[in-house]
Amino acid sequence: MERELLLLGFLRREQAHGYRLNEFIEREMTACTDIKKPTAYFLLDKMAQQGWITTRETREGNRPPRRVYRLTAKGEAQYQKLLRENLGSFIAAKFPGDVGLAYADDLDPHEVLPLLAQRRKALVAQLEETRQVPEHAGTLQLLVDHQVLHLKAELDWLDEVIAKFKKKTR
Repeated sequence: MERELLLLGFLRREQAHGYRLNEFIEREMTACTDIKKPTAYFLLDKMAQQGWITTRETREGNRPPRRVYRLTAKGEAQYQKLLRENLGSFIAAKFPGDVGLAYADDLDPHEVLPLLAQRRKALVAQLEETRQVPEHAGTLQLLVDHQVLHLKAELDWLDEVIAKFKKKTR
């Protein structure tokens, strides 16, 4: 229900059309969520069916009509419920990209090191991209800050792994 919470929370702050919602997700939340445009529209339709949001069509000039989404009282109640559940829960992080490390000893360390360097390069790029996310007002910034902290810790950990494999090449 985290994706629903994200969409309801955004709509609680402003009524918006789908393009604005996706712009927010892609430009400001991409480092913190993996929700894609089709999924967002699917969830918006589902939430409208459940009465959590309403939609109305607007048209500007010759442009195609756009749906504007707005939170309802029922949606506000659901938002409050999801927010409390989310804040009070802990979900352990899983790192599916680490499975290969369990078998890294099956390769020569000279082969593992360039692969880990490639991984490190991608991690540094992700960290820099996340640091470029515009500052958010209020507690929304906590999502970005948490992601940056996690990526920095991941980079420190990866550097330790690389150092261990470098010792094996001596």
